[in-house]
Amino acid sequence: MLIHLTKLTKHGVRPSVFQSPYKYNLFCVSFSSYNLKLPETINDTANQVSAFLNKPNWQQNDFLKSLVSHMTPHVAYQVILLQGNDTHQGVRFFNWVCRHSTYCYDVESRILLLNLVASCALHGVVHKAIIELIKACSDGEENILKLIDALDELREVGFRLNYPCYSSLLMSLAKLDLGFLAYKVYVKMVADGFVVGAIDHRTMINALCKNGLLQAGEMFLCRVLKLGFSLDTHICTSLVLGHCRANDLQEAFKVFEIMSKEDECKPNSVTFSTLIHGLCDAGRLEEAFSLKEDMCEKGCQPSTHTYTVLIKALCDFALTGKALSLFDEMIVKGCKPNVHTYTVLIDRLCREGKICEANGLFKKMLQDGLFPGIVTYNALINGYCKQGRIIAAFELLALMEKRKCKPNIRTYNELMDGLCRMNKSYKALHLLERVVDNGLFPDEVTYNILMDGFCREGKLNLALKIFNSMSLAGLVPDGYSFTLIIDGLCKQGKPELANGFFGLMVKKGISPDEVTITALTDGHCKTGQTGDALMIFERMVENTILRTPHVLNSFLDVFCKENKLKEEYAMFGKILKYGLVPSVVTYTILIDGLFRAGKISPALSMLEMMKLAGCLPNVYTYTVVINGLCKSGRVKEAEMLFFKMFDLGVYPNHITYTILVKAHANASRLDHALKIVSIMVTNGCQLNSHIYSTLLAGFVSSNKASGLLSVGSGCHRDASSVHMEHHDDDYEHSLNNVLREMDVEHAFRLRNEIERCGGSTTDFYNFLIVELCKAGRLVEADSIAKDIVKSGLFPDKAISIIIEYYCREHKYNSCIEFMNLILNNGFVPSLASYCSVIQSVYNGRMKEEAERLVSDLFRYSGIEEKTSVLHDIEFLLRGDEPEKYLDLLNVLDRQRPIF
Repeated sequence: MLIHLTKLTKHGVRPSVFQSPYKYNLFCVSFSSYNLKLPETINDTANQVSAFLNKPNWQQNDFLKSLVSHMTPHVAYQVILLQGNDTHQGVRFFNWVCRHSTYCYDVESRILLLNLVASCALHGVVHKAIIELIKACSDGEENILKLIDALDELREVGFRLNYPCYSSLLMSLAKLDLGFLAYKVYVKMVADGFVVGAIDHRTMINALCKNGLLQAGEMFLCRVLKLGFSLDTHICTSLVLGHCRANDLQEAFKVFEIMSKEDECKPNSVTFSTLIHGLCDAGRLEEAFSLKEDMCEKGCQPSTHTYTVLIKALCDFALTGKALSLFDEMIVKGCKPNVHTYTVLIDRLCREGKICEANGLFKKMLQDGLFPGIVTYNALINGYCKQGRIIAAFELLALMEKRKCKPNIRTYNELMDGLCRMNKSYKALHLLERVVDNGLFPDEVTYNILMDGFCREGKLNLALKIFNSMSLAGLVPDGYSFTLIIDGLCKQGKPELANGFFGLMVKKGISPDEVTITALTDGHCKTGQTGDALMIFERMVENTILRTPHVLNSFLDVFCKENKLKEEYAMFGKILKYGLVPSVVTYTILIDGLFRAGKISPALSMLEMMKLAGCLPNVYTYTVVINGLCKSGRVKEAEMLFFKMFDLGVYPNHITYTILVKAHANASRLDHALKIVSIMVTNGCQLNSHIYSTLLAGFVSSNKASGLLSVGSGCHRDASSVHMEHHDDDYEHSLNNVLREMDVEHAFRLRNEIERCGGSTTDFYNFLIVELCKAGRLVEADSIAKDIVKSGLFPDKAISIIIEYYCREHKYNSCIEFMNLILNNGFVPSLASYCSVIQSVYNGRMKEEAERLVSDLFRYSGIEEKTSVLHDIEFLLRGDEPEKYLDLLNVLDRQRPIF
């Protein structure tokens, strides 16, 4: 499409002159066809193809397939014209060329071919081709709307649809829940003089009821009865559906009761499934399953649709195990799942991170002879991306295209989001080139994903560039777009600039929500501009309904850290004034503020008051209390509360454990500290760098009177949660002191203790090697890393930092040897490590080694068809080229058509 746009511009044609996207795309296809085939070539090719059509089994001819693969609509039209009065042959070729020509594959091109054929009054071919096109467009609203626009334009020049075309179109619109549009087609049908039959009236009632247009549906029912037709199961089921869509289950059951008493319109499987669907939508799952049992008792077996509705309802309520059991029951009872059934389960499994199980269902789906749709592929791609398995996601994209399932903008949005999650936002931006090449254009979601990615990476300038580009591309930034920029600016300490964007947001008529307000006020609070934050809040709260105390908690947090108890209590009063219920975060901040002010008894009293108010303390609340008690020297009380948490059903997190380990270590009670570590591991809580640092300091200092590592703890919270913070500067300084004094033997002693407690030695080695590298002890880090890999362990973070060191120092041979050592011991480095090595080795002009590494990457990622996916991911293996990506964005701005 970008090529067509460029050509149009060169010829002085601007996209804005077209009245609709359909006409513009049609012109693009026509323009490309004109350039690709000159008139004399068109006639020669058409005659050559026409000669083949007189031979038997011409559809199987490989040479003809090759000849047709790049046939444009203009050439196909000439071939159909050469068939003369042989309407059957003309229609056969029309349908065949649409499936085999890359130029006639999409809807716009098929419509162009239809228009060309209609211009020569080949009405027999046109009418039958329209019916085939209606069937092809019945898979989505966008395509059927394009077709209806085209048919309206044909109507304006005198072409009339026949009865089968109208009837097929009504059924297609009913299937797509386009009731009002179906009514408009019905009016044209009557205006063209056709006598509407019973089947068409039933279709209209169904279409209107599907959209909840019950009054219109009942009007058509009266017309049916007036014309002498009787009620039947189909019509009554449509009425049941209409009431369900209108959320009136009581009336739906009334119709169902009447049906049960009448022989002419007994409920069938569709009727039962419709009611079950209505119950599921209302969250009444028990009644839905009960109705399924009634259905079986009355000799009406559940259909694929019945099971799929119930499976989806279970998945929506996160009852995945029950959904899979129902899926098994479905198969046992001989009811074959369809694409939708599989897609519902695959999507749910992917959302839960169970990508292996989802992939297993996907393979079973293929074995059952079903062809996945774009929704299925998108669900799987999303699942892979969320797990960081980006190569597998691109392999699925290649498979998708190979199976003639054209990716949509959502497919690319999922891939971009996956890349941004891996902190590869530049790569996500580069993927825009692929989007444009496929004739797609980014939407608001695309831009928001890119802005979010760059904001999280701290590249705010590029996020702003994308924000501005969004408007230039004819898209309107939404509330989420503005909130992303406002939040990014506030996090970089630029609340004044954030104010400007907030003003622009309001000027454009976009109402800020609680998230926007919280981001803006929190940004001012964090830069010490509490007064400004309060003023902004007072202005905004007049036009915004607050549903949670999140934004006010931000003020509480500031006052807490500044030991301003009076201001804290005043803000607590405001929370009550606005009719908001104080959350667990609110109380936790107040308790922390009291501890910071040294008011231990009032803090413990606040804890009890919180319980009396019906707001149960969570792990963060208890962690704040334990931290406050430890800092006050009341470690025994803190430990008692720690053990009491288990009885209360609240389980400590890694920060709770860290505070107690630190308290015992600082008091030279390493045995007690290790006991807490053992409990931590037993309860499935992973050891962290602060635990390792504290214990390592204890071992280093075990023969000294003092010098223990001091890890400060405090309290930090955002708008929705509270968590303990460690003062990073103090922590790093103390850790560096320990690492300078530490002997490797101290580390190995600690490793043995961690192993005795049941902790992960791999995690410890990750910590040790990373910290040794930071301290400049690279030779020791390298030696330990190699020994660990040889012993059968794979500390991924440690491996990554060693590889990064080799690449930075241009030690290519050492890097390749290290990679071989890892692979030979059965481990696979991360994608990020592979990319770093491949980029470095290639830059070091070791092309053969780089290609071998690429081959290894595919092999160890389970990629079978390397050539099909190589083009898709080769950009991942190259270094970032910011200027190139910005140029791409500029091209996108200039070339996007404006309708």
